[in-house]
Amino acid sequence: MRVMTWNLWWRFGPWAERQKAILAVLRETDADVVGLQEVWAADGENLAEWLAGELGLHWTWAASPASDRWQRRIGQPGVEVGNAVLSRWPVVERDVLRLPAPEEADDGRLALYARVDAPGHQLPFFTVHLTSQLHFSAQRCEQVTALAEFVAAHRSGTDFPPVVTGDFNAPPDADEIRRFSGTRTAPVVPGQVFFDAWGYADPAAPATTWDTANPYVHPGLGPSTRVDYIHVGGPAGPGGIGTVRGVRRTGFGPVDGVWPSDHAAVVADLQSVSDAPESSGA
Repeated sequence: MRVMTWNLWWRFGPWAERQKAILAVLRETDADVVGLQEVWAADGENLAEWLAGELGLHWTWAASPASDRWQRRIGQPGVEVGNAVLSRWPVVERDVLRLPAPEEADDGRLALYARVDAPGHQLPFFTVHLTSQLHFSAQRCEQVTALAEFVAAHRSGTDFPPVVTGDFNAPPDADEIRRFSGTRTAPVVPGQVFFDAWGYADPAAPATTWDTANPYVHPGLGPSTRVDYIHVGGPAGPGGIGTVRGVRRTGFGPVDGVWPSDHAAVVADLQSVSDAPESSGA
């Protein structure tokens, strides 16, 4: 099973041209389930719906309850922003969590849950967009606490471990990443831990998803780093389902002269029930 996460940079920059580039990358990647952040909807159109239609996928999305704060940044009233999930298989259940934030900085960041009716086992899939202010690590810790509890409330009823994707706006050594994973500090929910899929990457592979080589990234916001994640619940399910078999960066570079987004995407291949061994030892 191939899963992917990507922040699509809303309606910033040359968004109409970028839309075609985004589609090209998604078509080439051919992921089974995709978590998207900064997805726009306006005038009866929805980027996630359009992408799903072009790719023959199912889709669901959740709009930010504070899109007006985003609209003021670019002077485009009426354009909503939100998270979305694209899936090769039907979405049979969904829920939305508004992440905690102080009123003065609350721009409606969300976590979106979609239960995907994948072959063999349903997949609890999540995509999230944490607050972005550089000095808000403590706030992101509160957000991942709420996120972990949200995952715990929706992960039961299937042997497939939960998959949590998104733009965490924090590097891998940040407190909020350690807190969410629960493997290097006490987990938020007792016994609930997550593996960062990038731990399975080729050490020589390019890892940054927020990279100053991208012309849309302002170098004044800090050095290149990885802020986009695919987290997989541990341990793996029966026969090793959910085990990461490969992970890489994609969507980094121009498509027909246009960069698709200010973020690179992350894509991971997970062992599914169809290729799991019949038994495994400890």
